[in-house]
Amino acid sequence: MASESATVGRNLSTRYLAIAVEMAVGLLVLPFNLSHLGASAYGLWALTTSITMYFSVLDLGYSGAVVKFVAQYRAKRDMRALNETLSTTFFLFAAFGVLTYVVAIVLSVYIDRILHLSPDQVHTARLVLLITSVSVALGTACTVFGAVINGFQRYDLNNVAGTASTIVIAIVNVLVLWAGYGLVELVLATTAIRVLTYWVYRANAYRVFPAMRLRFALFRRERLRELTSFSVFMALIDWANKLNYSIDAIVIGIMLGTGAVAVWSVGQRLAEATQRLTNQLNDILFPNVVDHSESERLDRLQRLFLVGTRFSLATVVPIAAALLLMAGPLVRSWVGPEFEGSVIVVQLLAVIVVVRVGNATGSTLLKGAGRHRLVAGVNVATAIVNVSLSIALAKPLGLEGVAIGTLVPVTATAVCILFPASCRRVGLSVRRAIVEAVWPAIWPAGTMAAYVAVSRTMIPQSLPVVLVSMGVAVSIYAATFLAFSIDSAERRFYLAKIFEATTRARVLWARASESA
Repeated sequence: MASESATVGRNLSTRYLAIAVEMAVGLLVLPFNLSHLGASAYGLWALTTSITMYFSVLDLGYSGAVVKFVAQYRAKRDMRALNETLSTTFFLFAAFGVLTYVVAIVLSVYIDRILHLSPDQVHTARLVLLITSVSVALGTACTVFGAVINGFQRYDLNNVAGTASTIVIAIVNVLVLWAGYGLVELVLATTAIRVLTYWVYRANAYRVFPAMRLRFALFRRERLRELTSFSVFMALIDWANKLNYSIDAIVIGIMLGTGAVAVWSVGQRLAEATQRLTNQLNDILFPNVVDHSESERLDRLQRLFLVGTRFSLATVVPIAAALLLMAGPLVRSWVGPEFEGSVIVVQLLAVIVVVRVGNATGSTLLKGAGRHRLVAGVNVATAIVNVSLSIALAKPLGLEGVAIGTLVPVTATAVCILFPASCRRVGLSVRRAIVEAVWPAIWPAGTMAAYVAVSRTMIPQSLPVVLVSMGVAVSIYAATFLAFSIDSAERRFYLAKIFEATTRARVLWARASESA
């Protein structure tokens, strides 16, 4: 168990480092892009990019399935089956990559009929879609390399590579716009960096699994059938998640225009950053869940569920609460008072993120421990209600209505169906799960709320000051949580991993300074 904790801690600390860098870069670059591109061009970019996010559904759930079977055959030390699985999925994903770009070409031809665009935006939208889709299509073909990293639980390698890529993309972004180039040139330059990063991921996969052999001769129909038996439900879950959390920009673009998309994207960017920062543990835990489920170690599944849920909530609650309480000063000081409409979007999306992340460990457990059919069915039903409500409320309530259309069904299914099902799967009562996992992470938010209530009116409209105030609020929560909500062993573990992440950050910074 100690070795498992060390592996999870290493992967998690480097993942948080990568996400923290990405958040910091996004915080600085978004206002720069808005000022140089304008709200209309930036909204066009956000809207077009949101279309490419749906291309991932073309993998039909195989990306999630291959991680499961990589972890399974690695645990069994069956190298033959492992290479057959990887070879089968590699050529399958290569075909999906070609299909992805064909779909992109078709969409680019009819993009003026799909989106609410002005005549002068159509040509630019087509170019942006075609360029961005190159990265998406190649990324689909390279999915197998990520599966090796994930299945072998070496997320740290790609976390470091991703951090470096984020920094380089940000630098190129600024230089391109500073030089006077426009949106098309910007997308072309940043896409080139993303494509080059795939080669780093490929090298990491061979480093983790030197015996990997991707050969067409190893393609097996029986492996494909095995993968398909699991992937069909992963596909349903993925499609439903896209509808639940990514379709809003499309709905807004169709019904309210690209200007409204730009306002929405400010809140969406903050919500997505919070989601990514606070939900990394659950992606990392999936191979562990598969391992413990296969060996029927119920005690370990119980511990993963309780500790994972408590930790996930303890990371998302303070950040989301800070966004909820400080949304007005943050938006006005970050992107300007003309984006005042983003405030309510930030607040509602922050609540949605708390629900998603708080229930994520349970959903991961259900997917990896034989209850993936239930997750798929619930997510599909949620998505149907979500889309229907968002469309119905978009006109009368605007952006607020679209957010409410997502909040209501997501919360209802999480609280009433998925969380109780997770408790049953690991043999726990809902009451015990709430007492041991939920309540310890919720109540410390009261201390930070008291601080914000007192200090908010005294804060000037300055982004650094607002961020410092939010950081103080989060620190108050963290101190309360660490001191009073967990036992000494768990406290020492968290503090040790924070120290590790800080040490790695200093080392990376020192190396970057030496290279410069």
